[in-house]
Amino acid sequence: MKVLALFVCASLVGVSAALHVKAEAETADVARYGPYPTNYKEIVTKWLETQLVDAGSARIEWNGDPKPGDLGTKDEHLYGYVVYFKVNARNRFGTYTGMQNHGALIRNGEVIKGLGLGY
Repeated sequence: MKVLALFVCASLVGVSAALHVKAEAETADVARYGPYPTNYKEIVTKWLETQLVDAGSARIEWNGDPKPGDLGTKDEHLYGYVVYFKVNARNRFGTYTGMQNHGALIRNGEVIKGLGLGY
């Protein structure tokens, strides 16, 4: 029984790795996702200025480069490039909140959807 469980786990890891490689190997369709945001850090930082109480205090850690993604629903797609990051910024009381995970969907040089900031 343990051997079967080990075999199933190993198979799932292999399939997961293969899917991950396939997703990275595909090139994004510019008509669908828009142009790749080479200046994504600037775009997100500017957007955070409108979202955070004290944007000047924000400490940002980037979790990789933007990847093509669809954050819409089954019936309504919302394509763009998703970038994940962590933010530690001061709140209304002037204390740092600690690193919190967030994300942003970028299309045509602007953030069209935020993740983790009350969305």
